[in-house]
Amino acid sequence: METFIEFVRNWGYWAVFLGSLVEGESVILTASAMARLGHLSIYKVGIIAFTGTLIADQVLYLVGWYYGDALFFRFPSLKKKSARTFELLHKYDTLFIISCRFIYGIRVTSSIIIGAAGVKPWRFIPLNFLSAAIWAVISCTAGYLLGYVVLEAFEHFDTIQKYFIGGVLGLATLIFAVVKIRHYLKCRKADPQS
Repeated sequence: METFIEFVRNWGYWAVFLGSLVEGESVILTASAMARLGHLSIYKVGIIAFTGTLIADQVLYLVGWYYGDALFFRFPSLKKKSARTFELLHKYDTLFIISCRFIYGIRVTSSIIIGAAGVKPWRFIPLNFLSAAIWAVISCTAGYLLGYVVLEAFEHFDTIQKYFIGGVLGLATLIFAVVKIRHYLKCRKADPQS
């Protein structure tokens, strides 16, 4: 356990940065929980998560802005698959740009599509900034609260362990009883004279 904590202390911020570049909510949640346990700084985790997600979406937007048409021409199936995202973008515009980071499965492609759709940089940049800030605050807060739950669990580990073992034994006894009763009823049904 100590080597894992040392790894988190040494490499945790790099993991946060790399995780925030892609759909890395699990990395941010874990890092924030580790911050609650005292192994990282929640402020550093938040700033790095915000910066990483902001950079990633800005780069993907620029890819879409400069190469979107060429990408869709070269990969027609990509254009077909992203038709629904284009539709959402045109229908909900601002709301889509702010919330696309929270929609699992389209986060990475949505910035490319926003750029390819011709949304002007002066419009995208402030909305991307706002979205990154909201995402970082929500993700870090959720992870920090998760860390509180983990900390509470460690503090009451003996009690939790006792109830867990009791629960497992109780469940095993119940399963054993159900299997025996079913076997008895099955045998009785097969041999009605007993």
